[in-house]
Order: sequence, then structure tokens, then C-alpha cells
Amino acid sequence: MPVSNSISFYNCQSIDVKQIPVVHINKFRDSVIEAVASGQRIASLFAAPSGSDMFCLYAVLADDNSGKLSVLSSEVSDKYSSLTPDCTQAHLFEREIAEQWAITPQGHPWLKPIRFHASYIKGRDAWGRKNGEQIVPSVMDFFKVEGEQIHEVAVGPVHAGVIEPGHFRFQCHGENVLNLEISLGFQHRGIERALIGGPDKKTLYYMQTVAGDTTIGHTTAYCHLIESLSGSRVPSGVQSLRGIALELERLANHTGDLGALAGDIGYLPTSSFCGRIRGDFLNLTALICGNRFGRGLVSPGGVGFDISPRISDILAEKLTRLKKDVEVAAKLLWSTPSVLARFEDTGVVPPQTCRELGLVGVPARACGAEIDCRFNFPAGIYSFAQIPVSSWHTGDVFARAYVRWLEIQRSIAFILDQIKTCPQVQIKTNIKLPAPDKFCVSLVEGWRGEICHVGITDSNGSLYHYKITDPSFHNWTGLAMAMGNQQISDFPLCNKSFNLSYCGHDL
Repeated sequence: MPVSNSISFYNCQSIDVKQIPVVHINKFRDSVIEAVASGQRIASLFAAPSGSDMFCLYAVLADDNSGKLSVLSSEVSDKYSSLTPDCTQAHLFEREIAEQWAITPQGHPWLKPIRFHASYIKGRDAWGRKNGEQIVPSVMDFFKVEGEQIHEVAVGPVHAGVIEPGHFRFQCHGENVLNLEISLGFQHRGIERALIGGPDKKTLYYMQTVAGDTTIGHTTAYCHLIESLSGSRVPSGVQSLRGIALELERLANHTGDLGALAGDIGYLPTSSFCGRIRGDFLNLTALICGNRFGRGLVSPGGVGFDISPRISDILAEKLTRLKKDVEVAAKLLWSTPSVLARFEDTGVVPPQTCRELGLVGVPARACGAEIDCRFNFPAGIYSFAQIPVSSWHTGDVFARAYVRWLEIQRSIAFILDQIKTCPQVQIKTNIKLPAPDKFCVSLVEGWRGEICHVGITDSNGSLYHYKITDPSFHNWTGLAMAMGNQQISDFPLCNKSFNLSYCGHDL
């Protein structure tokens, strides 16, 4: 269904900025709410400066059924009527807009910062802070539940082990969790701001570190976007190699997650096996480019390495062996009653909640949603070689684990097929500069889910604005919902079943 007052286009298709409709904020609000109510999703919602004290709101909407994207915009100054009361998917986006640009979404039910950094606009702030003053997380308001025997459990932001900071505030009655509020943004890095004025020598390095465990996913999304903005064509061999790298990244992380889930319930066989197998998958990426996370492999216009016939043979042989290994490790999970007893009916997210929040990736497919950019919005090699969507229907820890297992099998089959048919790769890194006054959206299905990059160029062809939406941005609230009416002891298991990114959220 077309979005009213918008322009439709395809993934990785550049359009002229002037083609984007600019409508009154009331029409903008109604159009977005109407589109989401009809089954579309907010892929991105952000603001960009458009003149003296004025900003342009952009809404990028994804229609999974038609495979089309829509965008519309509206000019605002320092406030507008919030979409969130009528469209839950907008809630974090609007808080982000308020924090970055001091634009107040009036009527937002829970308006507070999400990353604790000073406003981008000097002398203005949506919370009345002095110029340059930062929010102190420890004095922020948290949602409270009152009543007899109600107590709070505060976890983080500093955690045991070497992980990134995040604060989890539980409101409990006994061991039962009534509400979980998640507070992130303790290490905001300012990556999006650093991209303005590019692309330059540093841009690619920023993309490779948006989320370190998703180097291939984010770098591929960036490359697709720059190639579209510049009108560059990429050889088929390059697209095939990028697809191989993206699926190897998926294999390593999904296998590691199955092992970590087993470890969280004390089931050591699968935990031990998958820890080793994850390393083996990472080593296959290193075999191609010398780096286990794929840094230096993908670049605008091409790739940094080719796959020789000898390496192709090694990849095929090792993948065939690893397929048998991971089958043994995974099947132990599905055949062990004590494992199933902990996985099934734990951390359930109902399908309706999934749709209202706009969840993506594994958590969405575990709720039965047929959402996968490789299928719904194919780009690169996926325009020619399809991978079936892997889904389950129960929305619990078991479903999120089982979807990973289904994807592992299909990713291995995809890579083996590509190794057989991949043409000689033409390594190419020199492409034209982006065209001026263009707008492009690039969607890539990372291992966590939908990665969305939006680029806007100025009259010189430089990046005027760049917006990154990591799948974790959509899914952190899903984790909070999964903990409703759960025992607090289930949190580590539920948390790992989502396995979301802190740094991918804190850009």
C-alpha cells in the first residue's frame, strides 16, 4: 500500500532530494501513523538541519510485502506533536531526535535522553540543560512501580567480565519482574557526526567499527549506498564474495550464540563445542582477508582480496566438516529435555508486540514474522541467489535459538553454492564521487537483523547527513518486553537470546 504524501523507491536506489515530498507536520504525522497501521515499518526516523533554526524530519518506511521503501519529510523548528502515542515504533527515534537537535516531540510518554551527550545545537536543549552540560545517568528518572513488597534491582552499567556498559533497572515483586527499563549510551562515540563531509580516508574505518562483530554487515551497507550515490556498477564476482563474507559473519555469531545460550543454562557439551566452532568460522574469514572480523575485505567499488582456487577448495572442505560439527552440537540442544525445559515458554514476545515495536532480525522471525532484507529488499548477490526466510512461531528463547540454527544450515548451503559458481573477482576500489543532492537508503540483513544506512549529499556531492540504524536500536525494547512477568533469574538467558549490540546503539 503506497504511503500518502511520500515517494517510493527500491533498496539502494538513489533519488533526487528535491523529489522527497515536504509536507506539513500534521500530514507527516498522519501519513506515518497510517502506514505503520497498515503493516509497514519505520526503518529510520531522523532530523537534519535545513536552514536557520529549522530542521527537516525524514521518515523512511519499509513495506516488506512489496519490497519498496517510502520517504517523506516535514520542516519543524523546536517542537512538534509526538507520533509515539499513536505509533510505538517511533518512541526511541523521537527521543534521539530530541537529544540530538533539541526538538521536543510534545506529548511523548517517556521523553528522556538515550545517549547522555550534549545537544548538537549550541544554546538549545530539549531538557533545559545549560549549553554543553551533559545528563548525569545516575540522577535520571526511571519508571517506578509502587506497592507492598515491590523492590528494585539495578544492574550495571559496569558488569562482571569484559563487556560494554549498559544499565538494567528491574521493578520486581519477589522474583517476578514487573518492568525492565534499559538505559544505554554510556560510551557514545559520535560516529554519525564524524561522517559528515565525507566520504574521506577515515570513513571506511568508521564503518568497520560501527559494531565490531558486524564489520561486514555495516561496511557492505555503506558500500552499497556509496556505489548507488555515485552510479557505480560492481562486478558480479565482488557481489558474490561480499555475500560469502556476510554469511560467514552470520555463521560465526549464530554458532557462538547457540553455545552461549547453552552456557547460560549450564549445558556444557554444546557450550564447549560451539565456542570452538565459532572460532573456526571466524578463521575462514581470516583465510580470505587475514582478519577474523573481515576488516579490509569490503570497500566501495569492490573488495580488497580475491579467492584463489586453492582457497576455494579449503573453504569448501572446512565448511563441509564444520557443518557436521555444528549439527552435532545443535542437535544436542533439541534432544535434551532439561535444555528444552529452560528454553520453551521463556521470554515470550507475542506477535502483536513484535509488530507494534517494529522488531527486526532473529527476534522478529522468532515471532513468525517473514522479515529478512535478503528476501524482502534484496541487493547485491541476493538479487540473484535467494536464501529462504527462517522463522518460528513461539516467540520464546527456543524460537530465537531455533531460528539461528535454521539460518546456520541455509548460510552454509549458500556459501558452498557461491564457492562453486563465483566468477573470478575483479578487485576494484576506485569509484566516482557521489552525485550532488541525492538521497539513498541501503538495507542489509546483518546477523542481528536489518541494518539501515541513509545518506544525503549536498550540492558538492559530500555527505550532508548520514544516519545509521543498527538492528539493536529496534530490538532493545523487545528484550524489555520479553522480561515482563518472568523470573529475574531468566534475564541472562533472555538477554543472550537477543544478543544485542551496545556500541551499535551508541553511535
